Amino acid sequence: MTAAIPEITERVKEKSKFIGKLIDEISRVIVGQRYMIERLLLGLLADGHILVEGVPGLAKTTAIKTISQAINTKFQRIQFTPDLLPADLIGTQIYLPKDGSFSIKKGPLFSNIILADEINRAPAKVQSALLEAMQERQVTLAEKTFKLEEPFLVMATQNPIEQEGTYPLPEAQVDRFMFKLKIDYPNKAEEKEIIKRFASLNKITTDVVIEPQEILEARKIVDEIYIDEKIHDYIIDIVFATRNPGQYSLEIGNLIQYGASPRASIYLSQASKAYAFIQNRGYVTPQDVKSICPDILRHRIILSYEAEAEDMTTDKIIKTILERIDVP
Repeated sequence: MTAAIPEITERVKEKSKFIGKLIDEISRVIVGQRYMIERLLLGLLADGHILVEGVPGLAKTTAIKTISQAINTKFQRIQFTPDLLPADLIGTQIYLPKDGSFSIKKGPLFSNIILADEINRAPAKVQSALLEAMQERQVTLAEKTFKLEEPFLVMATQNPIEQEGTYPLPEAQVDRFMFKLKIDYPNKAEEKEIIKRFASLNKITTDVVIEPQEILEARKIVDEIYIDEKIHDYIIDIVFATRNPGQYSLEIGNLIQYGASPRASIYLSQASKAYAFIQNRGYVTPQDVKSICPDILRHRIILSYEAEAEDMTTDKIIKTILERIDVP
């Protein structure tokens, strides 16, 4: 297998040329937020969905819409509200009185890229309808099953403020998201550039850089990227350290109520391959795993009451684990 690594790397370099063009095009519209843009691309390449937490006005909607335009896909923004119904997402049947038959009207989920804005504002039935589509990549409507078009990416947002009237996602449902991102304010230089760029009434348009088929072809190359057995063991050690920290001489067992699920191991492997792809490499390094680890584990570690009392966060626990687990 080692002999094939140079060959895979050459193919990765050839197929990943669009990444730089795509980031450049997105950066014409989005100032800063490189971390969010990169993770959105990882979600596309690793076929995973993204949960984003951040205050309003941090370009979350603009970023996902710009990416959709740049890769020439269908985009739908769904504003989640307490009165939303599952039919508002998946569609419904319409009665045709002329012949007494029913016609199917597909809902906004039948798009490539979905922005589920403030997902925690909608009741459980609506959240479940979205999460089922995310997991199964299909929608059942009027006893018929419809496959969703690829690529299919959901970016759901949560507002950390104004929590009145919200329906927090259960941990089991949050686990369906590959990444959970925490987006912060821009720095002074970035905010100054935002003012210069958007204070004008002239709208910045986004050009198509690639077609959706190129994303699907890139996924095939991502799947071929070499990941060594030692890297697999490293991933497993990280995940198991969240479940049984005592076995790794970590004195944080009292801070963790539940550790990460097996999905964490799967997503760490998939996402680290995608991360290697955007770095123009045909193999995964331990640093790739460490780079994306917080975003994958952040929402999968359930803290104990003791941790909350001590103001301990999942990010601090992940940092402690990464510092203590031996790197291959």
